[in-house]
This record gives sequence, C-alpha cells and structure tokens, in this order.
Amino acid sequence: MRRILAFLILSTVKSISWVLFRAKSSWLTDVPKDHWKKARLYVFLNHTSLYEPIFIQLLPFSYLWHLADHMNVPGADITLNRPLVGRFYKLMIPNIASVSRKKDSTWDNYLKSIDKDSVIMIAAEGRMKRPNGLDKSGKPMTVRGGVADIIENIDEGGMVLAFSGGLHHIQAPGQTLPKVFKTIHMNLSYFDISEYKKQFPENPRERKIKMVQDLQIRLIRDCPDPSLNK
Repeated sequence: MRRILAFLILSTVKSISWVLFRAKSSWLTDVPKDHWKKARLYVFLNHTSLYEPIFIQLLPFSYLWHLADHMNVPGADITLNRPLVGRFYKLMIPNIASVSRKKDSTWDNYLKSIDKDSVIMIAAEGRMKRPNGLDKSGKPMTVRGGVADIIENIDEGGMVLAFSGGLHHIQAPGQTLPKVFKTIHMNLSYFDISEYKKQFPENPRERKIKMVQDLQIRLIRDCPDPSLNK
C-alpha cells in the first residue's frame, strides 16, 4: 500500500510539473542502455529550493514505480520536522531517513540501512543556496563528505550526477509561492561506480577527500548557466 501511495504522489508531481514547467536536460556523458534502472545513486547538485521534486518530470512513469519501492533517501531533520513539507516528503518517499547536519548516530544508522536494492538520492551540499550564492549562514556552498560515505558503501551499479540550473526564478528560500510556466534546466552525467572509485587513492581517507574534491569541481563546472532561467 505504501508503494502504491508513493507512486501516485510521484506520478502526480510529475504530471503537475509537466503542465506547469518546461524541463530541458542534457547528458554530459555517454549513458548505457537502461541507465535509469542501472543507477544505484543519484547525486543532486546545486540545491536551491524545496520545489526541486518538479525535476521528477524528467523520469519515466515506469521508473517511478521502481523508485516508489526502492528509494532510500537521507533527509535533513529540520526539513522533515516541518508540518506540511515534512509530511509530504514522508508520503512521497516511504524510506526517507531523518539525519542531522552532524556526523552522528543518525548518519551512521542511515549508512547501515543501505542494501543491495536501495536506490539512493542525496543533495550532496546538505543545505540550500540562497540567491546571494551562499547558504543561510553566509558560508560558501560546498559538497560535503556524506556523499563519499555512500559511494564507499556501494560496489556496483551506476551513479547519476544531476546538476540543477537552480530554481530561484521559481521559488527561492523564504518565498511563499512559486512562479509557474518557467523553464527548468538540468545537466546529467553517468558513471559506473566501481570504475569511478578506481581513479582515486586506495587509502579510504585520501579517497574520500579526493572524491569530494572531484564532485566540487564538477559542481562548479557542469551546472547549467543560470542566465538561461526564464
């Protein structure tokens, strides 16, 4: 029953997004056949708004059925504790885990929940970018080490890097209502996880640092030009 409810919500979000927004996406890498089903990890980069589920428009309905049963998502406790937004995310993603912004037991418990059938989705920066380009504390947006922890826990399958063009033109943090009939942009890259990990040092600590640095470079380089937003 929970899978059916999650699928209906995902499908509804996709349909509403298709009506209200125009999505444009580009692959920056070659992709294998059935790349959606082969992907075990989706890394979302350039987190700018809680309205980002509208990017579901890019996924086929058949794959939404798969996600409804296998999504395993770490969600910020501050977001999931919100009365309306938190409830919506919990209904849409039955396997969403509340984690704090610190590397504590909540994060360790999340990592233990990952199994061979999990499809993980994570916003790698761990917080939202404000219109001034910084987070709410005035600090630069950077990729955090949690995504490298997840990559270390996966030995096969694919990883999709999803580079958002930003949604401040639709709804910036602090604004109440979104603007509709706008164009949203996303660039995508696909990597085989085992091959991706081979390019980094064998020492776990060094490998984690290098992976985070690599994702940070890609975040700066591969996001769509925000001037395209209309």
